[in-house]
Amino acid sequence: MSKVPYTKTALSYAGQLQQLKNRGLIIANEPKALHLLEVISYYRLSGYWYPMLADKQIHQFKPNSNFETAFNIYKFDRELRLLIMRELEKIEVAVRAKMIYVLSHSRGAFWYLDSANFSNPVKHADTLSKVGAEYSRSDEEFIQAFKNKYTDSMPPSWMMFEVSSFGILSSLYSNLVSGKDKRDIAGYFGLTDSVLSSWLHSIVYLRNICAHHSRLWNREMRIQPIVPRSPRNPYINQTAYISPETGLSRSLNNKTYFILSMIIYLMNTINPRHQVQSKFNALLAKYPNIDTKAMGFPDNWETETLWK
Repeated sequence: MSKVPYTKTALSYAGQLQQLKNRGLIIANEPKALHLLEVISYYRLSGYWYPMLADKQIHQFKPNSNFETAFNIYKFDRELRLLIMRELEKIEVAVRAKMIYVLSHSRGAFWYLDSANFSNPVKHADTLSKVGAEYSRSDEEFIQAFKNKYTDSMPPSWMMFEVSSFGILSSLYSNLVSGKDKRDIAGYFGLTDSVLSSWLHSIVYLRNICAHHSRLWNREMRIQPIVPRSPRNPYINQTAYISPETGLSRSLNNKTYFILSMIIYLMNTINPRHQVQSKFNALLAKYPNIDTKAMGFPDNWETETLWK
């Protein structure tokens, strides 16, 4: 298919509203719809009425499609991202703490600076440059105090990684040489080191989605975590589904259901009294029209031990 120049022009809020009505979207409260188009934007909201289109080429809506339904999906998605972000913070802090403890005791306070601890020296050098940049721009008092008191070019790991992104921690872990330390860190969370490395990468990706307020609920994840073969703790049994389009089995690891299950699995170790399942169930009760199948939830997902 040959490419063509983009020629569409910007519409006024009133023009956007009229376009939606012309395409068959029912708008019961026009002043509210106009306000939402102004403070959220047509394009962002379009991701939530997209499933209601009967013809996605000419953007014609299915019969009885209404603006309020799309807005409710938007609100559900926003609350889902907030729920996930609260849990990701706890996971990130726990992974950071475990890495620092294990590696500092085994390889010294400055383990992250030693290229011998890492498999790929080029990747390690690239990560170190990012660590150095974060160290340079940090205005934390404890970092400034370290610079004023010590001659070392960089601080110990327990100090440095309080001001480093989780993406840096994920890169360092994935690049660690294979061995007992890497297995011990993963083992604490009931996983193999290859699975934990994959899950950390997915968490970085997921965090970016949430931080940028991007659509999550029915998203197909570009970064797909490994499905653990023999997790040490209870996990979901059904990790694949039959595609209605092809009739072939497809993994659920690119769906929101798998990501939420992954979060629950990690939180079962970090805080066994967490309430992720009940919070999510309350969210579904608040928005009963949400299609859980669009999120990858299989039939009878409530019976999975992990979700009880």
